[in-house]
Amino acid sequence: MTKQRILEDWFRRVWVEGDLDAIDEMFCPETHAAGLLPEMQVGPDEFRELVPMFLAMVEDVHVALDKVMEDGDWAAALYSMRVTDSATGKPVVGSGQLFARFRENKMVETYNSFDFMAFFEQIGLLPPNSLALCLTGQRIG
Repeated sequence: MTKQRILEDWFRRVWVEGDLDAIDEMFCPETHAAGLLPEMQVGPDEFRELVPMFLAMVEDVHVALDKVMEDGDWAAALYSMRVTDSATGKPVVGSGQLFARFRENKMVETYNSFDFMAFFEQIGLLPPNSLALCLTGQRIG
């Protein structure tokens, strides 16, 4: 199985379908994903809490792997996500990056980045143009 296929399955099963059992099938128990939450690495137990919280805010989740590059045990992916805000019915788009090392078809090391600021702006949890406000030195809230 290619690493791209594993990543496609990861996003489909975990983030689209909410299949929490898939976490243990594709992510080693001792692995912790860096970069998703500031100053916190996310392991299998944290994913089992994080995924339902995320999916409670959105509907109709679609994830596309826009670019994937494989090199030996590693794969890098740029991905985009389209969802519907559960509260408003409005479409929301987001993008991220994943860099993962694999062993026997499981992720054993991952580095992640997702544009949570733009995502939370779109669902109304942050004011519009939050990044621009921060860059001018203004405080949000």
